Amino acid sequence: MIRKAQAVWRGTGRDGSGQLSSESGVLAETPYSFKTRFENEKGTNPEELIAAAHAGCFTMVLAFGLQLAGFKPTELSTEAAVTLEPEGKGFKISKSALTLHGKVPNLNEAGFARIAGDAEKNCPVSRVLNATITLDSKLV
Repeated sequence: MIRKAQAVWRGTGRDGSGQLSSESGVLAETPYSFKTRFENEKGTNPEELIAAAHAGCFTMVLAFGLQLAGFKPTELSTEAAVTLEPEGKGFKISKSALTLHGKVPNLNEAGFARIAGDAEKNCPVSRVLNATITLDSKLV
């Protein structure tokens, strides 16, 4: 399975701007810029999208893990806080902190923590944060 998204950028890094679009259409020329990333202008940014992907993926993997263990959650709520910090002449994403609240009948805290820990380790987005990246570039 391959999922795609596209970024188009016009202008310089600080003064330019771009749009993000996804294959599904959920993102359709969604604006992003220096100001949406480093200030509070309306629009999105890569870290926010990574946080949404991490929270969504982890929570779904956890729901499957709970189901396999015989539990039926009534609600799972996860916040992912992605940290972008300076590194050398650029920046790096140094952390994604997951905060989970769950309502799972008949499950104790230790069991919940164990299943959640397994979900974090097996979540594809958790794993991609340490993935090999490939690049095919062409100047047109």
